Amino acid sequence: MKRLHDLWKETELLKRNDFSRLGNHSIDDCLDEGQRRQMISAASVKIEELFDILRIDHVNDHNTRDTPMRFAKMLVCETLEGRYSEPPKITEFENIGAFDQLIVTGPIELRSTCAHHLMPIHGSVFIGILPSKDGKIIGLSKYDRIVNYFAARLQIQEELVKQIGDFICEKTDPQGLAVRISAVHMCKTHRGVKASQASRMVTNAFYGRLESDAAKKSEFLQECAALEKF
Repeated sequence: MKRLHDLWKETELLKRNDFSRLGNHSIDDCLDEGQRRQMISAASVKIEELFDILRIDHVNDHNTRDTPMRFAKMLVCETLEGRYSEPPKITEFENIGAFDQLIVTGPIELRSTCAHHLMPIHGSVFIGILPSKDGKIIGLSKYDRIVNYFAARLQIQEELVKQIGDFICEKTDPQGLAVRISAVHMCKTHRGVKASQASRMVTNAFYGRLESDAAKKSEFLQECAALEKF
């Protein structure tokens, strides 16, 4: 009987070479339910092999007996979900009132996974938008969905902040946009130097008028600071 991994290698998904893309990009075609089940099953076999190498009993130990399957399911359906699914559907509305002043939303909860050590990243995202009078606006909750989508994959913060900003600019064509991420990286706090839990990394991405207009940029940063106090 063929090993499950060998069967998996023969499926259409791997033949399409989706795995050649960067880890923080989406694959070309999202997975259907059958493909997800195949990926979970194949991944659990490899995790069992890793446990064997690490001398962790996943057969007799009641604590780890089903851990390879649970871990594989978590990776495919949660930790890396954004890589295998379509982007969130963005409902656009006409800017009937021609509103063109700064909108700031946040903090948006951030949960992601470091691409270097596979450790959690957690923190907050703030988004500032200067809508175009003749452009589009989107529902407030959609910003949270966009953050969650790009965070649910292996990431580095410097690229995540740009992915979020580029996507929003493409969908809404604002006068200006700003994205700010402030996050704790457990690859720094729980290993290596074992830094303080208060140690954070801050990244910003500015577009259009929020990049060129110093007053508007300052207004955005002041609003972020005020929102962080709540």
